[in-house]
Amino acid sequence: MAGKNQSLSALTDDALRGYLETLNGHRPADLYKLVMGEVERPLFRTILDYAGGNQSEAAEILGINRGTLRKKLIAYKLLDA
Repeated sequence: MAGKNQSLSALTDDALRGYLETLNGHRPADLYKLVMGEVERPLFRTILDYAGGNQSEAAEILGINRGTLRKKLIAYKLLDA
C-alpha cells in the first residue's frame, strides 16, 4: 500500500498538494475549516472506536476535555445528542 510508511505529516502534505492541484489554479476558500472538518471527524471516530466507545478514555488519548469531545461527536453526528 502506497504511503504506508509515510508520516502523518507527509501524508497530509501529499493530500493537500493533490487537493490544490485539482483546483486548476482556482483559489480555495475556507481551507482551514475544510481541512479541520475532514481531519477531525475520522480522528474522533477512529479514537472513539480504539477506546471501545469510552469517551473519557478517548478524550484522554486526544488530550482534550471530555465535554469538548462530546460536543464535537454530536457536531459530526458521531453521537446522538
